[in-house]
Amino acid sequence: MATKKQIILPIVVIAVGVAGFIGMSAMKKPPEEKEELDTTPLVSVQAVEIHPMSFAVSSYGVVSAKYETELVSQVNGEIVYLSEAFVKGGFVKKGDVLAKIDPSDYEAALIDAKANMASARATLVQEKAFGKVAEEEWKRIENGVPTELSLRKPQLAQEVAKLNSSEAGLKRANRNLERTIIKAPYDALIEARNIGLGSYVSMGTPLGKVLSTAHAEIRLPIADKELQFLDSKGKGAEVVLTGEFAGQMQQWPATIVRSEGVIDNRSRMTYLVAEVVDPYGLKTNSKGSNGSELRYGTYVTASIDGSHAGQVAELPRHLVINNQVAILDHEGKLRYKDITIVRQIGSKVIVSAGLEEGANLITSALDYPIEGMQLALPQEATLDDDTKEPQATQLAMEEKD
Repeated sequence: MATKKQIILPIVVIAVGVAGFIGMSAMKKPPEEKEELDTTPLVSVQAVEIHPMSFAVSSYGVVSAKYETELVSQVNGEIVYLSEAFVKGGFVKKGDVLAKIDPSDYEAALIDAKANMASARATLVQEKAFGKVAEEEWKRIENGVPTELSLRKPQLAQEVAKLNSSEAGLKRANRNLERTIIKAPYDALIEARNIGLGSYVSMGTPLGKVLSTAHAEIRLPIADKELQFLDSKGKGAEVVLTGEFAGQMQQWPATIVRSEGVIDNRSRMTYLVAEVVDPYGLKTNSKGSNGSELRYGTYVTASIDGSHAGQVAELPRHLVINNQVAILDHEGKLRYKDITIVRQIGSKVIVSAGLEEGANLITSALDYPIEGMQLALPQEATLDDDTKEPQATQLAMEEKD
């Protein structure tokens, strides 16, 4: 038989174990409740701004003179004078003498022509007198019928023709003498000079080339589809030219004066011609914003004022898919809006209808977008986290107490 000690000892051990288990269980912290995870997609938005806009059409071109003239000798002779302004890059006024050809032969020819005309005039006077004498003599002859020859009318006509010929010769001699002096046809910039002092030139010899400084022209290629954004197909439109001068970007005003009226066979572009008055600023203060001249040969970009677009919105092009954009409505849900695009400019599109002022345009990408799905803004998620954090801190403090 088991002794009393053998019976009590196991019971005591079991009791101690149960008590220890209960004590350790009481000391163990209860499992923390997990917070519910918010899986609402976050998006970024941009407020739609609607404002009035006038279209502008961009182009480019090279500045050139409106008039270019090749100076050519019309007489033969030696160059005996050259103006100091008749050098490449020189500026001259209309009528300035650029060069002179030896006039000696032409002065002699002029004297000879004057002498011939004086002789022809004297002979004509003499022949008129002979004709009157012949007419008087025939009046004394009875029953006589004078002929044209007997009245010296053919001789008179011959002398009149000689006088006319001598007058033409005098004009020719005067004109040739005038042509020995080479003058500027208009206010000009000297682009080239092909002669030197003492050079011999003949009729047709190139002397130089001048460029008009009164007006400059720029041919601006315009795609046919862009013409719809210009009033009157661009005629009379104001243009802002931008180019580089002395290492800095400058601007000059210009005006579209005409269209060339045809489509270029190679580029398939329509060319508008912009005109700048006094590009070198020689007459008026028409230089660029910093007093810079618009030199011929300068490459410029052009912004042409176009038609008024009305009230429109300007959106990034990558946000438009099938003429629709994603909008976050006032309930925080995804909505697709149909829009009307009137023009695309680079990476942006101009929208004339379909959007309201202040609408939240979704600018971030969604993995699986479904219209009507619930969305959230990043600031809303931040507010929710800030609200939950104080509650968790309060619970911890209560457990500590």
